[in-house]
Amino acid sequence: MGRKKGFWVLTLCVAVAASMMFSNALAAERVLKVGVLAPYTGPSAKSGVEFKNSTKMAFEKIDYKVGDYKIDLIWIDSQSDPAKASSAYAEAVEAKGMEVGILNWHSSVAIALMDVAAHYKIPHIFAFGAAPLIDEKYRANPEKYSYHCGKGWPVPAKLTVGYVECLNNAIEKGIWKPKKKLAAIYGEDTDWGRSAAGALKDAFTKSGWEILSEDYFPVTQTDFYPLLSKWKKAGVTVAGGTSAGSAAMPALVKQIDEVGVKAVIIADGLGWLGNWYKMTGSASDYVLDMITSFTTPEAKEFARIAEKRMGFKPAPSASGLVYDWANFAIKIFQKTYEKYGKLDKESIHRFFLDEVATGKVTYNKSDGALIMNEYRFSPESMPDAVVGKDAFAFPVIQYMNGKSSTVYPEDWKETDIKIKP
Repeated sequence: MGRKKGFWVLTLCVAVAASMMFSNALAAERVLKVGVLAPYTGPSAKSGVEFKNSTKMAFEKIDYKVGDYKIDLIWIDSQSDPAKASSAYAEAVEAKGMEVGILNWHSSVAIALMDVAAHYKIPHIFAFGAAPLIDEKYRANPEKYSYHCGKGWPVPAKLTVGYVECLNNAIEKGIWKPKKKLAAIYGEDTDWGRSAAGALKDAFTKSGWEILSEDYFPVTQTDFYPLLSKWKKAGVTVAGGTSAGSAAMPALVKQIDEVGVKAVIIADGLGWLGNWYKMTGSASDYVLDMITSFTTPEAKEFARIAEKRMGFKPAPSASGLVYDWANFAIKIFQKTYEKYGKLDKESIHRFFLDEVATGKVTYNKSDGALIMNEYRFSPESMPDAVVGKDAFAFPVIQYMNGKSSTVYPEDWKETDIKIKP
């Protein structure tokens, strides 16, 4: 009887111990739910594929873990629509328990998102929207919009002036002798399109160029013949603008070549599409864009793996930049955990304001950055990242035979700009 009793006591102790171990294991595993916002469907869905793949590649490196937290990614589909994005974002918070958001592609979505994030007090890190309206809104009430934690793309005016400098430099050096300084400005009818094209118009105007017209179109448009006939008849010598639509920009470039518009073409964002040459062919020859590239061995290896995973060539912006910003977000999570011992919306928000917005914590080549030399912010630049050769900067590139070469700035260039005969 005593041996029997001892057996049951031992069994009970083992069961209790196992139960306690299981309970402790459950208690030890904490979860941080991170919303990843991008256009997974709609007119920019191809960019959404790149966003998702690059984000996964970043979080796979840390096995989706920070400290004793498991990182649970929630894919929030913006559909390239501000209202739909706002609704999906609210659902991610209310129904799925999202504590922090990262990334985003469109300016119009970012503008709407600022109020949603502020309402729920959810820090949203590195949304790509670049429109100056975001900066104006942020600076009008920095406390309320402090949840818009750093833009992944600076205002267009800080970057697009490079196109005008490039062309004026070509004129000064005698490489290009245009019959007249007449520019046509175009863009998708979105906050991004109007801000980028507007900045381009201002830069041309300030340097003595005449503007024929400023035309905007739906992001889904693919028929540009009436517009191109106007440009050709007027004899424009430059046509410059932007679109993030995966169909609009390639169609415009092809039709410009087909109609025979004799002008230098600035197609800002063509290279955001990994398969841009497949969609445009030789029509993209001589076209100017402003985009970075996979230049280092590490960046080229990333591009090789990304292409294998997606089945098409990755774009440096929609894949490379996303990968870098996602890794910067991971660094923020790791540093927040080290400092506070926890990861939630309050601690991440506090860490961003105290350490990232002040420029104390950055993400650079030594951390593994592939595209820019360094991603950093300052009280003066916020919500934009610091722009400069040692920080966030794009060169002007020119396409030829499916490849790109840097043509400006002078100390970065690989070759002189070439003018289409």
